[in-house]
Amino acid sequence: MRVIKVANAPVSFGVFELTDAPPPLSPDAMVRALSDAGYEGIDSGPIGYLGTGSELADRLAGSGLLLAGGWVDLRYGDAEAYARGLPALEAALDVFAAAPPAPEGMGPRPTLACSGSPERFARPGGSVPGLPASEWPAYAARVQEAVDRCRDRGFEPAFHHHLGTYVETSEDVERLLELTDVRLCLDTGHLLLAGGDPVAALRAWVGRVEHVHIKDGDTKILAQALADGADLRELMGRGGFASLGEGELDLPAVVRTLGEIGYAGWIVIEQDTLPGRRTVAQNIADQAANRRKLEELGL
Repeated sequence: MRVIKVANAPVSFGVFELTDAPPPLSPDAMVRALSDAGYEGIDSGPIGYLGTGSELADRLAGSGLLLAGGWVDLRYGDAEAYARGLPALEAALDVFAAAPPAPEGMGPRPTLACSGSPERFARPGGSVPGLPASEWPAYAARVQEAVDRCRDRGFEPAFHHHLGTYVETSEDVERLLELTDVRLCLDTGHLLLAGGDPVAALRAWVGRVEHVHIKDGDTKILAQALADGADLRELMGRGGFASLGEGELDLPAVVRTLGEIGYAGWIVIEQDTLPGRRTVAQNIADQAANRRKLEELGL
């Protein structure tokens, strides 16, 4: 039987880094708000935000939430920086291993991502050239090594394409899939704002999609941000990732296509925002409304 569970993530509340202190809301308040809204899981956010070891397990078990996964970025384009980042990957896997037991196929998914391209971060949306062809083999080899490390620990990771990084456009994703056997975390909002078609991508990459992040995007806000010289962070602060149904994502078509391709696993609703741009109450209300949107579509 096809099983789908729906989670949310700390980025929807402006929690990106532990150094952003104090966080807009405490981890206990966040898990309570998501549980009350009907979510079944949560992304880890910055490693340590939800706790580690027994603290993490107790917090999630007390709220009835499972750990859907968590973001781990590495500098795949720089051999030395990549090697320095590997202990952080192992630490993240330790955190995932301490999560409450989950049904088969619903364990936490390490979400591998690239630390970014300064040029693309400054001009998100797919207009800035990415990696030269000559650098792709080494980049992909490091991604594959990270994948293998996760698998050695009993986790199946998924790579997250993302605005402002070397894997931003559909063409970048195709190249990565060609050079590795990594599974994909398909993010509808990041792909939409990078000029891609999430529905077509689900069909094209059906054999590789392991994890799904559903978010909406507003290309008008992106265009204005680019005209103003705003970077990716400011784009998020301006609401470039809109509430579900408020942007240009064809959410009904995405949900319908997930059913047609037989997707099973986690769907993580995200609405990336910055601390202080919206009130905590607004963010909580947005995520409750986002959950209802998927419920109305049968998820």
